[in-house]
Amino acid sequence: MEEHNAVNFMRLLSEESTISTASSDSCEYYQTEIFDQLPSIQASRPEQDRQALWGASEAHQGGPEAAERIGHGYLSTGPKDKAFTQPLRNLVMCIQGKRGARDRRKMQISNIGFWESWRRSQSINRKRVWDQMGGALSGLLPWQHTLHAIEGRFGVGVKAYFVFLRYLVYLNLLHCALVGGFILGPTAFYGRSKNSMPLRFGGNDSVLDFFLGSGYLDRSPVFFGFYTRGSLNLQCLNTPLLYLAGMFLILILSLIMVVRRTTVGYKHTWMLGKRYSTNVSYKIFSGWDFTIQDPSAAILKQSFIRNDLKLFLEEESFSLREARRTVGQAVRLYLLRFVLNLLVLFLLAGAFCLINYAAKTSQKESGGYWLFSLVLQYLPPIAITFVNLVLPHIFRTISSFEDYSFTMQVNATLVRSVFLKLASLGIYLYLIFPTTEPHQNPFRCRENAFGREMYKLCIFNFLATFCSTFLLNYPWKLLQEKYPSSLLVRLLGKQRFLIPFKVLDLVYSQTVSWVGVYYCPLLPLIGTVTLMATFYIQKFTVLRCCVAERRMFRGSSSSVLFHFMLLVGLIMAAITLGFNLHQQEATPDKSSCGPFGNGATVFNVTGVCINSLPSPAQTTLRYLTSEAFALPLILAEIIILTSYVSRGQANQKAIERLKDMLVMSSSDKRFLVKQHATGLRRQRKPQRVCPTAIEEDPAPETSPHTHTHTLHILPD
Repeated sequence: MEEHNAVNFMRLLSEESTISTASSDSCEYYQTEIFDQLPSIQASRPEQDRQALWGASEAHQGGPEAAERIGHGYLSTGPKDKAFTQPLRNLVMCIQGKRGARDRRKMQISNIGFWESWRRSQSINRKRVWDQMGGALSGLLPWQHTLHAIEGRFGVGVKAYFVFLRYLVYLNLLHCALVGGFILGPTAFYGRSKNSMPLRFGGNDSVLDFFLGSGYLDRSPVFFGFYTRGSLNLQCLNTPLLYLAGMFLILILSLIMVVRRTTVGYKHTWMLGKRYSTNVSYKIFSGWDFTIQDPSAAILKQSFIRNDLKLFLEEESFSLREARRTVGQAVRLYLLRFVLNLLVLFLLAGAFCLINYAAKTSQKESGGYWLFSLVLQYLPPIAITFVNLVLPHIFRTISSFEDYSFTMQVNATLVRSVFLKLASLGIYLYLIFPTTEPHQNPFRCRENAFGREMYKLCIFNFLATFCSTFLLNYPWKLLQEKYPSSLLVRLLGKQRFLIPFKVLDLVYSQTVSWVGVYYCPLLPLIGTVTLMATFYIQKFTVLRCCVAERRMFRGSSSSVLFHFMLLVGLIMAAITLGFNLHQQEATPDKSSCGPFGNGATVFNVTGVCINSLPSPAQTTLRYLTSEAFALPLILAEIIILTSYVSRGQANQKAIERLKDMLVMSSSDKRFLVKQHATGLRRQRKPQRVCPTAIEEDPAPETSPHTHTHTLHILPD
């Protein structure tokens, strides 16, 4: 009866899925009578027949060497060689399996030559050394213990924010090194022009200059106008060209690093998606690290596993609710989302109008009290900060009504908030372009005026972070601890670390740094100091003032979104710089300070250098910058993209075959368990029949017919 109720194991296959081929090496210990009855062998038998037919034809055409190679099973040895060179601890198998793999490696070493054995052992040793070096270097990373503590208490999402902040610190340190090597170093060594103003604190300078970027700070190395031509004045090696080289290297290296982090994170997110999600049994039974000896580390690991399971259950619950949604409910939901998105657009339009009003108001001259003048100068940053402080909370409330998963709600809030932040910054840049024109003041440096605005945005953003922590969040936490049962405390609720808004501030500050680095070369140094201070401020906020989020979300997908938004900010900075350089070329007399003073521009300085080069070099550079070079460049990009797409499709097919093998392995286990249970029942059946037969036949010697009947039952 049970044989007719067989369980059929099957998987929904994609278009790239192919029939899995069972490896003969994996079944070498199962060459028994039951081996041919396994479902995996029966499913792979047609494929094996085709391979055998193809191998026979190749042996017939290729002679005895091909036949010997096919007979020994050396048709494909690439994956085996790769697995052979991996250290045993990297193999996903139990201890007994690793011992067997070690014995098989010893047997294979005895069959291969000396040089091949030496090559494989050296490959294993090199990988072991690189792994040890990577582990040692990872231990030297700053704030590693702090990140582990934050991950244990608040999950991987909050940790992803701090890892992203640390990455921005590294990026700004790289920018500082480039600025020091290409700009500050040559200026300090070769000096400036003789007409440059001396750098000293004058009588008209005050402390407010450090907030406004004027006075003493305007004449310092912080801004563009300080770097004039010195004694280094060759045709292809001078201060303007070094300045340009440093700025372009900053943008190019930033582009490479951000694109690399984005693509690597996207690959990990795609592999960790729902199609390739880890089984819950693995998280429960194999997720523990048995090398942990410290009790605090054990508590952190328990928190990791608990947060991961909470996230998994949250996503599964949402998927189940989404699958039960009817057509009418889906239509109403999409209509609601459309209305809410219209509301978001209206809020964005109102925010942009407010920024426009603040920018125009700040242009008015004020001869009153110094505090009023300071507030008037900082009115656009105040308006931008106010908009970005209020609207993201409204966006977060709106996303909760759209019935998305929690991770999707966070990502939707992030996208809307970063669009608000970058769009508000873009509108502000568009509004301040006319105000920095020197026609209002012929002795005014246009680049310094633009860099001063970026400097004020950077300073005010840090001041807003500091004040929100120590003037708002910390007093709120003290009030909750002192009066936990008061009505105001219960209405406000507990503080939680809102990742979208924190990431929004980081992307905004880094975008401001990229936009203003050409006009304010020391802005990366200022950004590094403010980011390091922000790390400790946010650490204090999350560990002292906040509680853990009740709903978790994945940090991998959010990390990809972080870097993608950073890439959008970098593109915005490059467009701003290109527009400014174009304006400088259109009106060369407007630039009267810095390395491009006296009517010099980026284009004529580089043109002088190119004209001084040999004729072959000039021809090559002109060809690389012409339209004729576009065709081979496009062809090369097409070839590279085609190769990556082909490799991705091949990997997809390999993944589909491995998934088929997993399904067939499950069916094999089910079949073997069923055969084993059937054998046990057949062994127990005679033991139950014999006592019954003895009780029903008290005198078997006088009844040969009954005795014969009993013997007939026993073989069954």
